[in-house]
Amino acid sequence: MKVLVAVKRVVDSNVKVQVRSDRNSVDLSNVKMSINPFDEIAIEEAVRLKEKGLATEVIAVSAGVVQAQETLRTALAIGADRAILIESNEELQPLAVAKMLKAIIDKERPELVILGKQAIDDDANQTGQMLAALAALPQATFASRITIEEGRATVVREVDGGAETLSLSLPAVITTDLRLNEPRYVTLPNIMKAKKKPLETIKPEDLGVDVTPRLKTLKVAEPAARSAGVKVGDVKTLVEKLRAEARVI
Repeated sequence: MKVLVAVKRVVDSNVKVQVRSDRNSVDLSNVKMSINPFDEIAIEEAVRLKEKGLATEVIAVSAGVVQAQETLRTALAIGADRAILIESNEELQPLAVAKMLKAIIDKERPELVILGKQAIDDDANQTGQMLAALAALPQATFASRITIEEGRATVVREVDGGAETLSLSLPAVITTDLRLNEPRYVTLPNIMKAKKKPLETIKPEDLGVDVTPRLKTLKVAEPAARSAGVKVGDVKTLVEKLRAEARVI
């Protein structure tokens, strides 16, 4: 079974981003970048499937600037076998990424496609669903457990009311949630091995995909500062204050 995993280069989750002076985007100069945490979980799950003998090859795919090679090398260090970079300096939006991944699926013919449920930079949560629709594949989102057996995937997914269990025929698209696994620590020997693994670079035009942005960002602003809280001495005083502000009837 061949597994395809999409990964994205994003601002590291520990970095506090600043809005640029023109208010069109955030300032990425000299900012630490890393693999999207949900995509790291997706890579880990694919590698675990290979270690169980359920997968024969894990392919990591990323779309973006040339520096995304570093993100793919991280995926290779976790355990992916090879990587593909769709290099573009355009602002890549979910539909364009889904179309490029669809073209990669047509070429590689994987039995399973795993993506993070969303990227922490735009929180769009759209690419996986769009990809499943374009490729006409069954999908399961927000997966917290994946079991592969006899050509089917059983996925436990998180929903508002608890958990839902789905059975999908393969090939299929699955997006991962935080509870699926704990990604392994990448060791130095594996980082060195990753440098020798194949990494192919292609362009969107090679896939016949137009990545011209369809959406335009009009303004980016930092969240409004929150007012300071009020500390009260007991529950009675708290209830009185809430009633006074008409928050409790």
